[in-house]
Amino acid sequence: MPYSVGIVGLPNAGKSTIFNAIAATQVQVASYPFSTINPNAAIVPVPDERLERLSSLMQLPKVTPAVIEFVDIAGLIKGSSQGEGLGNQFLAHIREADAVALVLCCFRSGSVTHPYGSPDPIRDAEIIQTELLLADLQTVTARINKLQRQVKSGDHKVKHLLSLCQKLKEGLERGRPARALGLTSDESGSLTDLHLLTAKPALYVANLGENGGSGGADYLQGVVELASGAGVPAVAISGKLEAELAELPPEERVEFMEALEVEETAKARLIQACYQLLGLITFYTMAGKKELRAWAAKSGATAHEAAGMVHSDMERGFIMAEVVSCQDLLTAGSEHVLRQQGHIRQEGRDYTIQDGDILHIKFNI
Repeated sequence: MPYSVGIVGLPNAGKSTIFNAIAATQVQVASYPFSTINPNAAIVPVPDERLERLSSLMQLPKVTPAVIEFVDIAGLIKGSSQGEGLGNQFLAHIREADAVALVLCCFRSGSVTHPYGSPDPIRDAEIIQTELLLADLQTVTARINKLQRQVKSGDHKVKHLLSLCQKLKEGLERGRPARALGLTSDESGSLTDLHLLTAKPALYVANLGENGGSGGADYLQGVVELASGAGVPAVAISGKLEAELAELPPEERVEFMEALEVEETAKARLIQACYQLLGLITFYTMAGKKELRAWAAKSGATAHEAAGMVHSDMERGFIMAEVVSCQDLLTAGSEHVLRQQGHIRQEGRDYTIQDGDILHIKFNI
């Protein structure tokens, strides 16, 4: 399964419109709360200039990009952590995502009703963050109560986990998300089964509406400052404009973008920002003369793990991987020249994959 990003926000913040733009699909978009109840999901290709250049060079009949999944999750409101507005159901959908994109309304419009009267992205971000914190606090408190009964057994692991959960609870009560508490990788690993919402990597999406919307610049500056203070990325996007662009035929889309004097859509920047947020890198494989394929892997993945992503037989029978840098191949112009230059390396199972590596995995069946 691909890594997933949950699109989260208050009702009518523009989540479904942005989802439409990203997925180039049409889901229900309405100007009333909870028009999205069941989450919509789409597998989305990751924009990749290197893949395009490799495709042009290699001229293979099939080219497959790396993908991530986006999930359009229904709006949260005050009290969602207590079940308001079907909150528990929606929070469960967020728990299933690997990262969270928080959509904030950054425009005023007479046709869209804001659930709290008027747009205020800072207030809206605080509402969302508070509900996620409260939901995590409930989860951690329940675990502490369970561990306090178990600690009587004298198990040192239980005692350590109880201490860690108490530390986590104190941080959440101070309004600090789990991701900001400086937990070590081992500590975070011990808490994985809690599926904490605030432990997930997050970014802010400033939805500027069509053509930037009324008040968009001032709202955007506030979101940028908020994101900087929280140590998370921020991406600006005109959801309505991007959704309209996604509906156009490719030729008309290019003409429209040229008229707007933009080379890259905001949705492409958002997809790439989410890809980075997930901590992903890209490696490539070539299946003989048939397919060039990009793969999304967690930063730090080994050659053996990469082999398993391609096929389970490769993982079981892994012998070694021939590795070349994508940039080296593009510079050299052919694999033959690379071999003459000695730029093709042989690496073992524990080799750490680098972003842009091209792998030829050798294995026994």
